[in-house]
Amino acid sequence: MKFRYIALAALMLGAASCSKLEDPKVYSFLTSSNAFLTLSDAKAAVNGVYSRLKQPSGRSDAWMYYAGFQVTISDLTTDIGHASSGGDVGLMSECQWAPANTYLAFAWQHQYKLVTDANIALYNIGKMNSITDAQKTQFTAELRFLRALGYVDLTDAFGPVILVTDSTVAQNQSNPTYFDQMAPVPVEQVNQLIIKDLEFAAANLPVNYVGNAVYSTNDIGRATKGAALSLLTKLYMREHQWDKALPLTQQVMGLGYDLYPSYAGLFAEKNKWNQESIFSALADPLTDAVEILNHFGPLNHPTVTDRWQYFAVTWYFWNTFNDADERKQLFYYDYEGSDGLHYKQGPPGATNPPAGEFYMPDVATKKFADPNGSTTYYDGHVFPILRYADILLSRAEIINEISGPTQEAVDLINRVKARSKAPQLGAAGSFTRETLRDAILQERGWEFFFECKRRQDLIRMGKYESVVNTYLQAAKLTPTIQMPRDKYFSYPQAQTDINKKLSNGDRRQ
Repeated sequence: MKFRYIALAALMLGAASCSKLEDPKVYSFLTSSNAFLTLSDAKAAVNGVYSRLKQPSGRSDAWMYYAGFQVTISDLTTDIGHASSGGDVGLMSECQWAPANTYLAFAWQHQYKLVTDANIALYNIGKMNSITDAQKTQFTAELRFLRALGYVDLTDAFGPVILVTDSTVAQNQSNPTYFDQMAPVPVEQVNQLIIKDLEFAAANLPVNYVGNAVYSTNDIGRATKGAALSLLTKLYMREHQWDKALPLTQQVMGLGYDLYPSYAGLFAEKNKWNQESIFSALADPLTDAVEILNHFGPLNHPTVTDRWQYFAVTWYFWNTFNDADERKQLFYYDYEGSDGLHYKQGPPGATNPPAGEFYMPDVATKKFADPNGSTTYYDGHVFPILRYADILLSRAEIINEISGPTQEAVDLINRVKARSKAPQLGAAGSFTRETLRDAILQERGWEFFFECKRRQDLIRMGKYESVVNTYLQAAKLTPTIQMPRDKYFSYPQAQTDINKKLSNGDRRQ
């Protein structure tokens, strides 16, 4: 396989009246004989797969896989997220998606880019003789974690998907079948690969990178044992295999993680990594900046300027917070705008504000904002994918599903609540399994808004149709969610056009 990098193409003008277009000057080739030769090559390949977590859409923007497309499909398609900008993102926000929606195509595209890059790196690093077995095991474990993450996202969103692995890469090296149409396989089959990948990663990844023999510095943000165990926990929960998930939470809780003291501080750009971080998509403002602040920031704010309020939270959701809950304050819900108007929530049913006021259609979050104000276009915010609060609330949910309400489950929930000074739950005896499940779902909404978890939580708990349709009706929108039809999104139209083995069948057409 040969990759050509063209550094310069020159138009050479002759002395005569005619001109000649020269062949481009080629400075280097990457081939199977000169790529993946050194330790540095292997590290660069692994780092390139991590970079997929924050790759731009390719349409002149730099909002991330997670902070863009995953938020769109996981939060905007629920009772929490809202986009007032219209277009395809507005359709997702109103739960009116169809196969041709751009954001379904973007989600599929970037999830598969992550999987494919991991497969290519696994194949090539597996053949290297210039690195030690320990180095190869480290890189393989990281790549298998990242591949598993991509497949978890794919199966969460689309259910049965096309299964490609490093073996597929090997086959295409010896006997290319690029134009073959591949059929999707059942989720259970994809799960088998995910479980094997995560078990390998958990067995071979370090708890952290302090004093690591492969990486010379404490490389925060890399996959760890805790990340692999946490993602495996989430997979078993999705499949309601509670007995398998429960001991994994105990293992993660024994690895030294803890809640960060303040909820607001947890998301500050200066705290890219702290004791609550298990796995995140990291960015640096100087080298690989992103547009998180732009897309989540407030409209016409005098301090945090020139933001789009592209992704915002519904007032319907914001009003569910208790006033004592510090998480309620993590929004731009009332301010004097740079245009001199008072930006606020309108009274129920009101549409026409009086002079000097502006009724915001939704409310922007401070979760990814600079508390001191910022005018930068690109920023270096971290986007959390797995964090310790999720493990605590997951363990509470698992215990409740196995045993019903217990004091341990209630205490775990209250531990998360206490960080934000939210009112505590009462004794376990005051709940049934169903009412504690509802309390956990509500707590997860308050804790993880805009962290790509809401739709998955609602589906896992059997609440997607009822909760979202209730919200849509309250917002005077059409209640469109139908289960089981909407457990998975439609396959993107572009994919079904080129692969006739992908069919939307009973999904939305």
